[in-house]
Amino acid sequence: MTVTDIRSPNLSRAISLSKPATRSTGGVVTAQNRQAAQIGAAVLAQGGSAVDAAIATSFALGVLEPWMSGIGGVGAMLVKPDGGPVTAIDAGARSPATLDPADFPLTGGADGDLFGWPSVLEDRNVIGAKSVCIPGLLRGLEAAHARFGRLPWADLVAPAIRLAEDGPIVDTATTAWIAQDMARLIRNEATAAMFLPGGLPLSAPAAVGAKVVRMANPALAATLRRIAAEGPGALYQGQIAEKLAADIQSLGGYLSTDDLSGFDAVVTEAASEPYRDHTLHLLPELNGGVTVALALRNLAQTPKPSGPLPSPAEVVASAKALARAWEHRFAKLGDRAERTLPSCTTHLSVTDRDGMSVSLTQTLLSLFGSRVLSPSTGILLNNGVNWFDPRPGRINAIGPDRKALANYSPMMMSGLDGSVTALGGSGGRKILPAVYQALIHLADYGMTLQEAIAAPRYDLSAPPLIVADMRLGQPVLDALAAEFPTVLTERMMHPNNFTTLGATRRAGGITEGMAEPWHPWAEAVAEGDDLMAIPASYQKD
Repeated sequence: MTVTDIRSPNLSRAISLSKPATRSTGGVVTAQNRQAAQIGAAVLAQGGSAVDAAIATSFALGVLEPWMSGIGGVGAMLVKPDGGPVTAIDAGARSPATLDPADFPLTGGADGDLFGWPSVLEDRNVIGAKSVCIPGLLRGLEAAHARFGRLPWADLVAPAIRLAEDGPIVDTATTAWIAQDMARLIRNEATAAMFLPGGLPLSAPAAVGAKVVRMANPALAATLRRIAAEGPGALYQGQIAEKLAADIQSLGGYLSTDDLSGFDAVVTEAASEPYRDHTLHLLPELNGGVTVALALRNLAQTPKPSGPLPSPAEVVASAKALARAWEHRFAKLGDRAERTLPSCTTHLSVTDRDGMSVSLTQTLLSLFGSRVLSPSTGILLNNGVNWFDPRPGRINAIGPDRKALANYSPMMMSGLDGSVTALGGSGGRKILPAVYQALIHLADYGMTLQEAIAAPRYDLSAPPLIVADMRLGQPVLDALAAEFPTVLTERMMHPNNFTTLGATRRAGGITEGMAEPWHPWAEAVAEGDDLMAIPASYQKD
């Protein structure tokens, strides 16, 4: 097989970073943004449940990192009370009822987005109003709060309102994300006005002590205030829904008030799948967890490892098991087809002091979603149509009123010792291999949560190509290269070749949280953590 080296020419050895896990007898919130995790931890300290903390963190993330997720997006959640069954809440993307597949003619070649689909005229399935699916996230949060919430809904939205009013501080990461997508952002007037004032990306001042630049969104703050006062239904019926649908339709999109008012999250018992002496819990349909569970089912047919670290042969066996699961995914999974095991996104995990755990992944799909900002509501919209195969006749083809085959993989794993792990990640199809390997590290090798998240990985999200972390070591790299075309690269935040993971774990009365070491803003925060005590002078200009 071929081996391609795409490492930096200046890199003489593997880079290694560390980030400690957070441990507490109380609750812990793990999120891709430290400030959002702090907001969730504060909710736990106020007596909120894990679901309350997840909702507050979710809203905050949508304001702090609007390029990743928000109320214009979708999501999926697992909730497990201590000693109780796992509930699955699916608020994934569904296409508008009036979507016309004929509006997405193929033009040859491949697009440059996440999945490398055949190119569609004007990239309509990726960029612009025609790519927008029904934003379901709020319906999912609503369903979770009704069943498991303790604190008033308005209290959970309040921190995000303040963030949207003041605006999160622009830092180097903000500038990098905007600059990366500048050519697409500029195609929508409202989006360009938000992120490209004067035609250039928002940027932080270079001088120490200079006035900070903020990314305020007053229209979104007003929308959130109404949602706080009236409840999640305000997005789906009434003034906000009317404005949102009108904005999208004025740009040629399909989203209607009927689409919004007719959407409900699907609440079911989670699917369960045994793996060795553990049990996996996942959403039953049309998400990445189905493929992760199938890969682990395949791997369970091999002997359980006896060593503390994966051997070259064991790594190859795991890759082959995952490759077979991908074959099933591409051939069988799509709406109105087989949807369960045969016979640019953000993830957060929360476990509270009572042992309730939440695994929530939310997304706009691509970076900045559709790159369409509704000027009337301040909402940045998803591009969920990009989840569908643009080739007519395929199992997951573009069509009206169809459920999208998503890649997010919020999962839980429970052990015979009573431990419960809530795990997930962001990164498109790369989420699946990363979650899969972290679960293997925990279940087969007895790694700590910190070790499992930080361990070197391979990516197999575009089979048969393996993208290998050079820290795997030469024997493992050689074994992979003998079976798969292999690319060697390093682990870093950008480009993120191996996804961003986060997890919480409860065992023996101790809650543990671990965030992705290579993501500098990701953090696990415990309720009552000193990180909450940020001086007021650092909060404002």
